[in-house]
Amino acid sequence: MNALVATNRNFRQAARILGLDSKLERSLLIPFREIKVECTIPKDDGTLVSYVGFRVQHDNARGPMKGGIRYHPEVDLDEVNALAQLMTWKTAVVDIPYGGAKGGIGCIPKELSVSELERLTRVFTQKIHDLIGINTDVPAPDMGTNAQTMAWILDEYSKFHGHSPAVVTGKPVDLGGSLGREAATGRGVVYAAEAFLAEQGKQIKDLTFAIQGFGNVGSWAARLIHEMGGKVVAVSDITGAVKNQNGLDIPSLLSHKEATGKLIDFSGGDVMSSDELLTHECDVLIPCALGGVLNKENADYVKAKFIVEAANHPTDPEADEILSKKGVLIVPDIYANAGGVTVSYFEWVQNIQGFMWDEEKVNKELKKYMTKAFHNLKNMCQTHNCNLRMGAFTLGVNRVARATQLRGWEA
Repeated sequence: MNALVATNRNFRQAARILGLDSKLERSLLIPFREIKVECTIPKDDGTLVSYVGFRVQHDNARGPMKGGIRYHPEVDLDEVNALAQLMTWKTAVVDIPYGGAKGGIGCIPKELSVSELERLTRVFTQKIHDLIGINTDVPAPDMGTNAQTMAWILDEYSKFHGHSPAVVTGKPVDLGGSLGREAATGRGVVYAAEAFLAEQGKQIKDLTFAIQGFGNVGSWAARLIHEMGGKVVAVSDITGAVKNQNGLDIPSLLSHKEATGKLIDFSGGDVMSSDELLTHECDVLIPCALGGVLNKENADYVKAKFIVEAANHPTDPEADEILSKKGVLIVPDIYANAGGVTVSYFEWVQNIQGFMWDEEKVNKELKKYMTKAFHNLKNMCQTHNCNLRMGAFTLGVNRVARATQLRGWEA
């Protein structure tokens, strides 16, 4: 099931639980604006090449729209639409004053030189500069983009609008980026797990964890869990997987991956197949990679008691049903991975104030937002007698619906 269908399905279920008016429901589902632009650049050898860029601005009832820009060969309007809509609910769940957006360019970034990527980013910015802005739509990095990409967007945008550091987040610290932003999503995942486990009467230090995906989010989550005394018994990424029932030494594994570029051949663990990771023996499973990894084929074999969704949409609705029948509790993506956008909000606030925070303050505020959001989500579960995913969706959808009605959408 593709991401858009699954997201719409979750939204409709939440709308039903909340008893939303059908006209309002339809209005909330339709994006505010869809942008599709052609980006032609000269390659380093002088030939011209064209790419298609997208930006979907889903909703701005609660504030400026917010969401990443990804450079990936499979960027299409359906996927961008689903992710923009998810951002609308996600920002509402953690109660930051944003709506949702998402964008991307269909390209293979590793096949482009740095100067080609820069030209592509600048052309894309030229095409959308009058449709983004500090109080309109604030992009951020996503798959295939990074702080450098944001620096180019900032520079190109500033040529038209004057110095505007708050137009993008996830920037290099030297250009107004926030301390703590790099670790934010992984740290948010750990704070979400901590809040959820406390409610179950458990602590991170007493449990075992398996982490799928060892990029930015997975490696930070592993590092922080290790520091808190939790046992990370298995990790995987595209290069392979390693396990150690007594717990992997995460700092050594990080050094090994940095030195060799891969997880396998790590002396402190045994090699396992990457496919086995999702069904590995552990208390908590944290998928941090791609969507749709837990599906009807493998859900039956999952041994974890708890799943914390650090990736976007890692669990198919069919897998959701199988897992809930087994009594597996799932902390949903629209809450669990909201740490990144929360610290993006802090970065935006710091840029607007022209006053930067120290890292300790960033992390303390992040913990406060993640913990409060969990309690609000839990209240929704109790009010509507639903699982955590529907608790999160009803919380997010209800906030956006209320803002829309208060602004007078029928006028």
